Amino acid sequence: MSDTPNLLGFRITHRAMRTDSRRLADVTAEIAAGRQPCGRERAAAIREYVTKLCRGIHHHHKAEDDRLWPLLVRSAGAEIDLSELSEDHSELDPLLEEIQTAAGDPAELAKPLRRLADLLDEHIEEEERTIFPIIMRHVSGKDWEELEQYVRKGGDVRFELPRIEQHARPEEMAELRKLAGPALVVMLALLRRAHRRRERLIFGAA
Repeated sequence: MSDTPNLLGFRITHRAMRTDSRRLADVTAEIAAGRQPCGRERAAAIREYVTKLCRGIHHHHKAEDDRLWPLLVRSAGAEIDLSELSEDHSELDPLLEEIQTAAGDPAELAKPLRRLADLLDEHIEEEERTIFPIIMRHVSGKDWEELEQYVRKGGDVRFELPRIEQHARPEEMAELRKLAGPALVVMLALLRRAHRRRERLIFGAA
């Protein structure tokens, strides 16, 4: 195990959150404006996707509140100021709840999803700019691996893993395969077809 934290998993997860929130905001805006049809099957797929995305975002930021922030305080001490990032997290929960409440009607999702995408863009850019360098300076590889294991345990692997593959760059996937070994290849092979079908249904992706 390297004594240096590997932030690749967090970077890809952040990218997936931002990109998917924005894509969902865009597609539901098209539906709300009447420019795209939305039958029962597509509406159900959007509802499921939005619900799982919100749960994943909540799990991620709660893990930061419960585990990462205390780890940074212990490791970096006075160098760290988490007040603004914590305030962003306090805004997220009611917004995620609002989105999940509206998830039964895709046309009602466009505005709250747009607010979510904007908030995530601002929050994640700030977090990566200010917090990631502190992690690299002060957190051990062992402590970071324990944190990532904690985050993974609470996630929905069937939802998260294909999205990691989708949003990772080729060189990032090569690194992930090297780190995770054959098990990652097998899991992705099992989950990829259902994910691609969902992508086509919701976003019209090939």
